[in-house]
Amino acid sequence: MTARGDFPRRSFVARKLAEAGAGFGALVDAAVALDFGDPAAEAETARRLGLADLSPLPRTGFKGAGTVEWLAGQGIEVTAESNRAARQSGGGLAARLAPSEVLVLGDMAGQGGLPDRLEAAWTSEPLPPEAPRGYPLPRRDSHAWFLVSGSEAAAMFAKLCGVDLRPAKFPDLSIAQTSVARISAIVVRDDRGGTPAYHLLADSASAEYLWDCLLDALAEFEGRPVGLTAVRALGGG
Repeated sequence: MTARGDFPRRSFVARKLAEAGAGFGALVDAAVALDFGDPAAEAETARRLGLADLSPLPRTGFKGAGTVEWLAGQGIEVTAESNRAARQSGGGLAARLAPSEVLVLGDMAGQGGLPDRLEAAWTSEPLPPEAPRGYPLPRRDSHAWFLVSGSEAAAMFAKLCGVDLRPAKFPDLSIAQTSVARISAIVVRDDRGGTPAYHLLADSASAEYLWDCLLDALAEFEGRPVGLTAVRALGGG
C-alpha cells in the first residue's frame, strides 16, 4: 500500500475514499483505491452492488473528421453505429459516442497501454497529416470515471437516471449519453465475467457530488464502495 499523496495524480474523490478507509496502491503515476480492508468480501459485494472509483486509470478520446478511419489504422475496432462500444483484443474499450467521436477506456490492469499508445501515435505523426484524423480529447482530467457493478446495479440506477438500464433493455456494450443525478454523464455497459457492470463518466468538477449521490442510492440496496482489486476479481478486460 502507498499514501495517496506520494503521486502527482490522485482521484477526484481521493479525500472521500480515504475517509471511507481505502487502501491505496501505485498505478503508474497515480494512487488508486485497491480495497477497503476486505478484498474477498468486496468481490462478493461487487457481484451484488458495488461502486468503484476508476478515475486514476488511463483513458482518452478522439473527435473530428477521419477519427474512426485513423483509429482503425491503429488496429482499434470501432462499431459501425454510434452509442455502442467494442472490446479490444488487448483489453480496454472503444466507445463510439458519435459518428466522429470515440472514447477509449484502458483495461483494468491500469498500465495505460491502449490510451497511451494512441496518444503517442497521434502526436508522432507529421503535420499536416496525409489524411484527416481528428484531434485528441484527453479525458483523464476532464472526466471522473466510476464503475457500478452487480445484479442490483440497474435497479439502483433507476433512482438516478431516466434511461432504462435493465439488461433486457440495455444490452452489453450499449452506451447512454444521459443525465445521472442531474449531471450529464456517459454510461457504458461492460459486463465483467458475467456480472452486469456500468462505466460512468461525468464532469470531474462534479465528481464528489456524484459519488455521494451514488452512495446514497446504493444504501437502499445494501451496496458499498469496492476497490480495484474486487473489480479485477470479476474478470473481463
